[in-house]
Formats: sequence, C-alpha cells, structure tokens
Amino acid sequence: MQDKILTKIHNKLLSQKKTIAVAESCTGGLLCGKLTKNPGASVYFLLGVVAYSNNSKEKILQIPARLISKYGAVSRQIAILMSKNIRKRSKADLGIGITGLAGPGGATVNKPVGTVFISLSAKNKNTCQMLSFRGSRQDIRKKTIHEALRLLCAHLSL
Repeated sequence: MQDKILTKIHNKLLSQKKTIAVAESCTGGLLCGKLTKNPGASVYFLLGVVAYSNNSKEKILQIPARLISKYGAVSRQIAILMSKNIRKRSKADLGIGITGLAGPGGATVNKPVGTVFISLSAKNKNTCQMLSFRGSRQDIRKKTIHEALRLLCAHLSL
C-alpha cells in the first residue's frame, strides 16, 4: 500500500516540478529513505538531515537554543522551525520537519513516549500536527512516517 502512495507522491512532485527537503529527528532518516525509493527522486528531493541532537538542530537547522530551552526539542514550535529552515536552507518548495519521542526513554509528564510533531512548510503555508502513538519504538517511527506521508499527500491534493 505504501509503495502506491510513494509512487503517487513521486509522480505528483515530478509533474508539478516541486522540490522537497526533510529534517528528521525521532525517525532517524526513515522518511528520506521512503522519499528517495523511486528512481528519479533526485529531481525533487534536495536535502535530508537527521538532526537528532539539540546541538544539530541549533547548528545545522539554525534553531535558537533559547527556543529549544523554552519549548523543548519535541514541540510544535521546533517542528515548524525544522520544516521552515530546511526548506529555506535547501531552497526547496516544501519542507518537512519531524520531532518526537519514540522511546523507550525521554518522556515527561506533559510529553509521553509517542508524542510526535510533524510540520510541513510551503512558501505561504505551514501546517503542524501533534500526534500521540502507542507501541514499540519501531511502531512509533513507522506510524510517524505514515502520517508524514499522509500530510504530504493532503498538501499535494492526492
């Protein structure tokens, strides 16, 4: 099923001549792997970054440390900045930012394991979703990728 979705995304990005860049944290590059699965993806896929540490979010994605301290690395604000900044840095039409807690550790009272933020940034539109998943670390990562692809499909009107 996901292969069909990936093919539709691939074809739509090619036909619309849209480009994309991705900044991932908790998914560790899994979305980049999916988006580059089809031959010819280099036409639209410009950049993928796994910004796992706060330091990499600051240095590579230019997210101010004060905002990470204020909101936490797993937050709507940081996800939005991840998607905006990767889009701007790569000069892509679309940017996706993913940050979350895949577990088993890192949870807080307000942000349990399975809390994920997925943001999509376009030139004049930014969307961010907060999601709560249950399951193993791998389950949470897979569900996150599925939702990121769903968000991208919705943006592309698929």
